[in-house]
Amino acid sequence: ADLTGSNLTWWAGSEDLRKTDSSGNYLHYGVREFGMFAIMNGMAQHGGFIPYGGTFLVFMDYARNAARLSALMQSHVIFVLSHDSIGLGEDGPTHQPIEHAAMLRITPGMSVWRPCDAVETAVSWQFAIEHQGPTSLLLSRQNLPKQHRDTATLENIRRGGYILKDCDGTPDAIIIATGSEVSIAMMAAEQLVSTCRVRVVSMPSTDVFLAQDPAYREAVLPREVTARVAIEAGATAFWHQFVGSAGKVIGIDRFGASAPYQVLYEKLGLTPAAVVSAVKACFAESLVN
Repeated sequence: ADLTGSNLTWWAGSEDLRKTDSSGNYLHYGVREFGMFAIMNGMAQHGGFIPYGGTFLVFMDYARNAARLSALMQSHVIFVLSHDSIGLGEDGPTHQPIEHAAMLRITPGMSVWRPCDAVETAVSWQFAIEHQGPTSLLLSRQNLPKQHRDTATLENIRRGGYILKDCDGTPDAIIIATGSEVSIAMMAAEQLVSTCRVRVVSMPSTDVFLAQDPAYREAVLPREVTARVAIEAGATAFWHQFVGSAGKVIGIDRFGASAPYQVLYEKLGLTPAAVVSAVKACFAESLVN
């Protein structure tokens, strides 16, 4: 990896590659994102093990050509892309990815996961190991709360999108979220209990969810529920396919800023209050229509 300490890609079984006898299993590339991903492609084509490498998500810009070839060749590689949003804080807009998650998601053959906690991260890692193609894992810098799930809910994580919090009967509104914004969606849902019946859908992998059978997708996102709000700390355009013309997307369609992440989330409108307001507006409109 080129940012080993920041990406936390080093583990107890890691051993530096030695010049003397070529033993070891961990290569420090330096700041060479394109070279790192290109070499990983070569190792994957050679076979024998599954290469993984880490850097900040925003530096996917430098590695784009190699990542595109990973998808084209269906190389079995794992990209650990941390610091996935404005949540990295004071490093500012040069280091805060906005369009990168969408760019990876629309790359044919690239599977993308943006987990909301340690449980979803474990599932995404298992998927990446088993998936016969490239996987990008988009991980936050800031600490995220663990979400509570029953056994059935745990099983559904591997389906890419699932009901994390439900209500009695058919929901009046659905909130869709990924990664660090799932906790925001959950807080908003708690505040909406007296207003309408709300379902929260965590969707760590849109490509995996869209590959599920129609019956499952319909069970999670019923067509009759048009009051939908998606929230993600990134470009909004990608999410309109999930919320429809009557829904709303809360995200970021500008570059970030340098400040503590709590301040940035407040200033850029990624808050429970913003989700609550959007859900109420969508629900009210659905009643009229």
